[in-house]
Amino acid sequence: MEAMYKIGIEIHYVSVLLLIGVVGFNIALLALSKQIKRYTFRMRIVMPISATFLAVIIFTGMVAMAAKHLAFTLENTLMIVIALVIIGLEVRRYKILKSETDITRMDAYEGYRAKAFRILGIEMGLLLLMSGWMLI
Repeated sequence: MEAMYKIGIEIHYVSVLLLIGVVGFNIALLALSKQIKRYTFRMRIVMPISATFLAVIIFTGMVAMAAKHLAFTLENTLMIVIALVIIGLEVRRYKILKSETDITRMDAYEGYRAKAFRILGIEMGLLLLMSGWMLI
């Protein structure tokens, strides 16, 4: 049981680091993309990857809590809240890309970029804040 817990925590940590990397990649992709059609094509590849890492983080966190019979501490509660906020932000970013962005207009991408940078910045900040707090 102890080995399962240790492996689950290691997978959890690595998944968090990979999610931070994916969010950083999303920021770089957004900064470097000039055409909305190419960006949307690339996002169809990257979004499932970030959702997968987020699902792995949530699943391994639940398994770790169940394996150790942990109660809802402040840290665990904040991790759950941050995961839900990140899910909500990703849904919001996808909805903005899908509904508010008209790919036939040239200036549509600039409006989306400003909103997406803000959302991705919030996600990165939350991930780094929680990761830094857990390292202390």
